[in-house]
Amino acid sequence: MLKGKTALVTGSTSGIGQGIAEALAAQGANIVLNGFGEAAAIEKLRGEIAAQNGVTVRYDGADMSQPAEIARLVKQAQDEFGAIDVLVNNAGIQYVAPIEEFPDERWDAVIAINLSAAFHATKAALPAMRKTGWGRIINIASAHGLSASAEKSAYVAAKHGIVGLTKVIGLEIADHGVTCNAICPGWVLTPLVKKQIEDRAAATGRSYEETKLEMVAEKTPSKDFSTPEQIGGLAAFLCSASADQITGAPLSIDGGWMAQ
Repeated sequence: MLKGKTALVTGSTSGIGQGIAEALAAQGANIVLNGFGEAAAIEKLRGEIAAQNGVTVRYDGADMSQPAEIARLVKQAQDEFGAIDVLVNNAGIQYVAPIEEFPDERWDAVIAINLSAAFHATKAALPAMRKTGWGRIINIASAHGLSASAEKSAYVAAKHGIVGLTKVIGLEIADHGVTCNAICPGWVLTPLVKKQIEDRAAATGRSYEETKLEMVAEKTPSKDFSTPEQIGGLAAFLCSASADQITGAPLSIDGGWMAQ
């Protein structure tokens, strides 16, 4: 489906981003990985995705909090592959605290990486998509882009912003063969979420497994986590011809969270 096309997936060295990168590679797309981690582990992942799917995979460690780095990342990928056909804005961080205790620098960092980075990457990649008349922009929002939880002021604000940004981009490019949609996962057992579970377990003195079930059951009627592979499958569908008329849409994959 994506043979000969190139996908840039930010924050793709683990978790949801890795799941999406693997799903798009399985459809034949060349992949530009981005994110933090140990160099050896990233190189192992890069090599595995390339070998398993017969595609070209390269890694760029651009800091997604820095607009100049984002512009360089996009341009370098375009120069190397000729185009970025699929842009997945996935990079994200989390910080949890009551608003009056929320550090200013943490607010700025969450907004920069979770929201502003998507704006800068889209701004850089969109002109070429318009010119070729085909493209897919997929923003990874969250159930917290449609609802809220206490003590997550920056994350909720950023994810609500991503949903709004998605709608605006979708409207602006609706007649250019380019779509823009937001995937809104609920609980996904990523390293970010595992850290939240560990922190809560340590604070309450309960086991990791008890805390994990308690956390997912608070919001999710299915009482189960979504997986990076499932989210990758949805991203791949959004790149298909079947999704040509889906644009500007927030799409929930949350075990029924938003149905309540």
